[in-house]
Amino acid sequence: MEPKPGPIAADTHKHEGSDHDEEKDHRGIMSRLQCLSSVRMMVLLILCLQNSMFTVLRRYSQGILKENYSKYECLMVGEVIKILFSAWMIRGELEEGMTLQKRLRYLVLTSRKMIVLALIYGAMNILSFVSLRNIGAGLFTIFAQLKILTTATCSAIILNRTYSWTKWRALIALMFGVLLFSEPIWGDSENLLSKSVDANPFLGTVAVLIEVTLSGFASIYFEKVIKIDPQKLSIWERNFQLALGSFPIYVLFIITDSPVGGFASGWSFLAWIVAALGAAGGLLVALSIKYGDSILKTLATTGAIVLSSVLDHAFLDGPLTPTMMIAGVQVIIAICNYTFDATSAPVATPEPSKEVGEDRNDEEVALVSRSDSSSSR
Repeated sequence: MEPKPGPIAADTHKHEGSDHDEEKDHRGIMSRLQCLSSVRMMVLLILCLQNSMFTVLRRYSQGILKENYSKYECLMVGEVIKILFSAWMIRGELEEGMTLQKRLRYLVLTSRKMIVLALIYGAMNILSFVSLRNIGAGLFTIFAQLKILTTATCSAIILNRTYSWTKWRALIALMFGVLLFSEPIWGDSENLLSKSVDANPFLGTVAVLIEVTLSGFASIYFEKVIKIDPQKLSIWERNFQLALGSFPIYVLFIITDSPVGGFASGWSFLAWIVAALGAAGGLLVALSIKYGDSILKTLATTGAIVLSSVLDHAFLDGPLTPTMMIAGVQVIIAICNYTFDATSAPVATPEPSKEVGEDRNDEEVALVSRSDSSSSR
């Protein structure tokens, strides 16, 4: 007759099965993280390419071909495209028994948070206009690079994130790299101050500083709504709400802008492509925040500045000086330093405590000791 396994052997088998399950769960988690990392990298690369193509085609359209359509009309058409595309994606995600009309009505009634974000974006446009009327494009470009640090600071304050010193150094190096890359704009002393007679440099400086602060806040606000909001709406539903809130704002800008030739004049096939690329940019920004974060989105758009300048030089004879090339290398190194930094942020380590497994091991040792002592007797 075979002896029945004792409590120690049974518990050992139980431990082995538990370890096997934990190892299987760990492999599953690692597989999902690798998949998420691949999706994140793909979205960020596409966002970088989209920003570059949007910048180059818009310069070719309005800088080389001299097409005189209103930029606000282009942005408004982009919002319409986002509304239609998001509604189409929402239709494919509807639960059984829910109609598209009911879902869109619900989204309109609960779009308050996205309307706030649309108003912030509108305020940023107005602040840019006020700033550029009172300071030159060169000085505006210098201050605009602070968006990198304001985004990281708002992320640390609002989302309670901690970044290693390596990441902070990479962001500061990135800021100076982009600033140096923009040297053709601010390098000319005539571009530092506005040529307007009634210009107020102090007002222009305050306006651009408020704008870069709002830019960092808006990015983190959007990320918080997408990832943490209790409503748990999909990325397409949030894009639908944001585009719906932005549409009337661009209508007001068009009315006050008084485009040359009247409304919807000067449009071409290329203008429609630029509008479609602008719409794609809005959708890709939301996706990059969903699968990454606002800092990674900023890195992608910053990398697009370098790529678009290279494309501009290759196809449109844009400037690409030795200083810009050195600065471009600096930007790429800073992006890599931030992205591939494996340094963990300092966290408080809790005092070691005895685990359940340790207690169980102590019990097993006691049982073995008692068994040995009884056998010796």
